[in-house]
Amino acid sequence: QLQLVESGGGLVQPGGSLRLSCAASGVTLDSYAIGWFRQAPGKEREGVSCITRFGLGTMYLDSVKGRFTISKDNAKTTVYLQMNSLKPEDTAVYYCAARQSYACSNEGRSYDYWGQGTQVTVSS
Repeated sequence: QLQLVESGGGLVQPGGSLRLSCAASGVTLDSYAIGWFRQAPGKEREGVSCITRFGLGTMYLDSVKGRFTISKDNAKTTVYLQMNSLKPEDTAVYYCAARQSYACSNEGRSYDYWGQGTQVTVSS
């Protein structure tokens, strides 16, 4: 069974950067589309970004376009979310998730596997 582990969260000042990692245990991610989601206190979970199976396509939430970049490493065992120009409204727990499909989706219910989450706090 696929296991996902996120890392890279932390406290950063507005305008700063963080890179989140989503590592798969012992398997490549070529069979999965990988999504990043976030959930802030009192708010619904929302899809932030996604990379398709084989990494041929990407998708971004409008509010992060131009600031966040999703990528997959050459070994295809880790997906990254580079987050630049961070804003306080980006504060949330960030989760990566995998779905056994070529295409991306921003519907969390369509994902089969989830990581445990990593906290991102943007504050001065």
